[in-house]
Amino acid sequence: MRDEVIRWGRGGVAVLVLVGLVVAPLVVDDYTTAILARTLALAVVGVSVALLTGVAGMPTLGQTAPYAAGAYACAVLGSRVSDVGVVQVAVAAGAGAALAALTVPLVVRARGVIVLMITLAVGELVVTVLGRWRAVTGGTDGLAGIPAVRPFWGLPVLASDQARYLYTLVVAATLVGAVLLLLRTRAGLLLRACRDDERRLRASGHRVPLLVSGAHVAAGAVAGAAGSLLVVAQQYISPADFGFDTSALLLLGVVIGGTASVGGALVGAALVIAARDWLFGVLPGHAPLVLGALFVATVYLLPSGVDRARLRPRPTDVPPGHPGRPTVREHAGAAPESRT
Repeated sequence: MRDEVIRWGRGGVAVLVLVGLVVAPLVVDDYTTAILARTLALAVVGVSVALLTGVAGMPTLGQTAPYAAGAYACAVLGSRVSDVGVVQVAVAAGAGAALAALTVPLVVRARGVIVLMITLAVGELVVTVLGRWRAVTGGTDGLAGIPAVRPFWGLPVLASDQARYLYTLVVAATLVGAVLLLLRTRAGLLLRACRDDERRLRASGHRVPLLVSGAHVAAGAVAGAAGSLLVVAQQYISPADFGFDTSALLLLGVVIGGTASVGGALVGAALVIAARDWLFGVLPGHAPLVLGALFVATVYLLPSGVDRARLRPRPTDVPPGHPGRPTVREHAGAAPESRT
């Protein structure tokens, strides 16, 4: 009963947040509206980080790589081929997924700190390439003057900050909804089982490398699509938008919100990015110190994240071998094994 009340309470909070995001452009100025649009784009990247870190058990500092790939693909497409939003989102998602697929052989067998370092190296390598490939990316100067987007064929372009923000909000909500639906499928259950007990999942006959590869590519597609939202919000991109500080802040936000919670990761990443932008103005030079203190406090006070506090332990929190812990078959949606 109490869990049901908590579930309804969280649903009510989510609805209130969504309503607040919809009416935000009506009560804030254009500058704040533009910041909110950029924050939404980064929050979607945070969702892709949560998909890998919390659901698949692969901590990552490299989601800015497919994020950058999607953003630059969208910028080049919008400047030279098409200004239709749905086309740009699809191409950006494809670019992010393609880059993630190229890096699958590097991460599919790695776990823990090793995969963290590999993804960090991939992210830094992509930023370096973007800074030197001037013919396509504009180098460190970036790409400016990107034409405004139109949502669909025949519709007018989004000429105001409010219109671009609402477009970003709709696309971000669609992407988050797609991730939530994915996690409710058999593949999502198997990913959680792989995170909790990979050896038992292998022993039961499931192809763990294929599952991990699919999660990596799917997270790359989500991050790439978020890159198209950054282009819409800023109409300018540069390698500085995808550096290590952005990767670290996204991981920090996901940890604060709860690594295994898509909603918590979304809110945590948005809060951290918004706090960074606000603190840079209020406490120039001290924003990283404040964010670092926030991270340390969260680790000690809420080690499982804000969104994962429960009144009773979840089945996956029960120690291995305990009668109340579900088996891999149960994680995957199969009938429970008999325990005699």
